[in-house]
Amino acid sequence: MSSMQTGQVAAVAAALLWTLSTVAWALAGRRIGSLAVCFHRLLITSAFLVLYGGLVRHRWLPSDADGRTWLLLGLSGFMGFFLSDACSFKALLLIGPRVTVLFQSLVPPLAALIAWQFLGETLTVRHWAAMAVTLSGITWVILERRPAGAAPAPRGHLAAGLLLALLGAMTHAVAMVLSRQGMLGHYDAVAATFIRVIGALPGYVILFTVLRHWPAAAAGLRHTRAMGIVVLGSVVGPFLGVIAYMVALENCRAGVVATILATMPVLVLPFAILLFREKVSFRAAAGAVISVLGVALMCWES
Repeated sequence: MSSMQTGQVAAVAAALLWTLSTVAWALAGRRIGSLAVCFHRLLITSAFLVLYGGLVRHRWLPSDADGRTWLLLGLSGFMGFFLSDACSFKALLLIGPRVTVLFQSLVPPLAALIAWQFLGETLTVRHWAAMAVTLSGITWVILERRPAGAAPAPRGHLAAGLLLALLGAMTHAVAMVLSRQGMLGHYDAVAATFIRVIGALPGYVILFTVLRHWPAAAAGLRHTRAMGIVVLGSVVGPFLGVIAYMVALENCRAGVVATILATMPVLVLPFAILLFREKVSFRAAAGAVISVLGVALMCWES
C-alpha cells in the first residue's frame, strides 16, 4: 500500500470514527443531557491522551509546546470543545444527528471566510462557488416540507436546534483557524488535542457552577448505560479518530483528507434511519450529497 493510499484509508477511518462518536453523543445525551455528555467525555478523553502521551511520546503532558502554541490551541479548545460542542450537542437532541452533522459542512467555507477576512488568505472563484454549492445543499434540506402524517416537531425545537447547529458550525470554524495557526510548526496532533481539551475544561467548570449543574453531572455518572456509551464515543472519536486524522495528514494531501472527512453528513444517514427512526427522504439524502460536493470543491487541491 502506497503512502497516499495509507492516508486515504486513514481519512476514511477518521470519518467513520467521528461519525460513530457523534451518534454516541446523541444516544447518551438523551439519557443524561448534553452538558453532562460534553463534560464527561472530555475527562475520559483526557485520560486516554495522558496514556498516549506517556507511552508513545514519553511525555505525560504536552510540556514541549511553547507559549504561542498553548495560547492558540487553548483558545481553539475553548471555542471548539466548549462553545461549539455545547451548541452542537444540544442541537443533536433537538433536531437529531442528521441535520446537526449536515451543518458541519459549513465549517470549511466559514473557516475560509475567517482566514480571508483576518489572515489575508486569498479566495478564488472556485472557493466562492463551493460555498454556494454547500449552502444550497443545506438550505434545500432545511426547507423540505414535513411529510404528510408525520408528527410535528415540539414548538420552538426546530428553530432553536437550527440556530444552535449554526452557532456550533461558526465557533467550530473559528476553532479550526486557531488550531491551524497553533500547529504551523507541525506540532503533534494528539498532543495538540490534549491542549485543546485543557483549554475547554475551564469553560465547563464556570458554566456548571453558574447553572448549578454539578449535581446533574454527578447523577450522570451513575447512569451505567449512558456512561458506557460516553466512554465508547470518547475512545472512537476524540482519541482514535484524531490518531487516524494525524496519520491521514502525514500521508495524504490536506485537501483530500478534508474532502473525505466532509462525507460525514452522508455517513450518518444509515444511523439516522436505523437508530433514530428518522424518515430520510430522497431530497434529504441528495441535499447531504450536494453539501459534500461543495466541501470537496472547496478543499480539493489541484
